[in-house]
Amino acid sequence: MNLEKIRNMTDIELESELVKMKTELFNLRFQHVTGQLENPLKMREVKKDIARIKTVIREKELAAERQAG
Repeated sequence: MNLEKIRNMTDIELESELVKMKTELFNLRFQHVTGQLENPLKMREVKKDIARIKTVIREKELAAERQAG
């Protein structure tokens, strides 16, 4: 997922995307354990996307704190 696309999302969109990515990671882990995962690199991509989303959420929280205080 593109970082610029993530930064343009609203807070609600970020939270829903985070939930979706965590669900996808769970499914990929399940497929990996059962030997059905065709592309193991997909797990790495999803983990990085989760980290990017969490980073942008935190950046927005810090920016809101700076403006409030």
